[in-house]
Amino acid sequence: MLEKINETTEFLKAKGIINPDAGIILGTGLGGLTAKIENRTEIDYKDIPNFPVSTVEGHEGKLIYGDFGRKKIVAMKGRFHFYEGYGPEKMALPVRVLKYLGIKCLFLSNAAGGVNPMFQIGDIMVITDHISLLPNPLIGPNDDRIGSRFPDMGEAYDRNLIEKAILIARDHKINIHKGVYLATSGPTFETPAEYGYFRIIGADAVGMSTTPEVIIARQMNLPCFAVSIITDLGVKGKIEYTTHESVIKEAAKTEERMTTIMTDLISSL
Repeated sequence: MLEKINETTEFLKAKGIINPDAGIILGTGLGGLTAKIENRTEIDYKDIPNFPVSTVEGHEGKLIYGDFGRKKIVAMKGRFHFYEGYGPEKMALPVRVLKYLGIKCLFLSNAAGGVNPMFQIGDIMVITDHISLLPNPLIGPNDDRIGSRFPDMGEAYDRNLIEKAILIARDHKINIHKGVYLATSGPTFETPAEYGYFRIIGADAVGMSTTPEVIIARQMNLPCFAVSIITDLGVKGKIEYTTHESVIKEAAKTEERMTTIMTDLISSL
């Protein structure tokens, strides 16, 4: 694994991606944030050695480097999911490469279904903790040079970044929630019974991503900050027919507010 990480990292450095301050992984329908990146370098995933390729609509599949929020960032416009058939090594490599490029923090976004009855479509939820029902991406041989065999997950999402984000949202009069994100394998959307079960076990929102990336990042001691855009509701009496296209549409409506929070938060690093 380390050999592939180094090979990919050196390739990207040769393309001019040098010492980024932060990394961003953008979820379904949320890639528009990258339009705010200036002095940019774009590289298609298919052209990056060892990188997986996005296969899902709403995940364009580009690595973008440049100036954002007065910092240098490297953004993944599109992520990788277990339901696409990617195993632990493929899931882990992009996040590990971001770390080896030099990022100090990892920022993530996703589109999610709200199971908290207080939520509405279009709400932003800052993730404070998670429940992962996905296979753990660290399963398999471990390289101690990369990270611990048994990483602690007591603070998966950085408290200081969460506190800053809350203040930023308040300053901009953006209403946000805090909550627990639950990840399933997908690609099916949830049944009403599953929505009810997820709420019972402590979830506020449910999606199909993010937790593997956070687990990988925390193994390497990267602080993480993540938000969910609530694009549909899994609350009894409010459940409606959901499609991937409707999720993309609703995510796009909220993206500007999320971008405001992310911009100021990254500027504060």
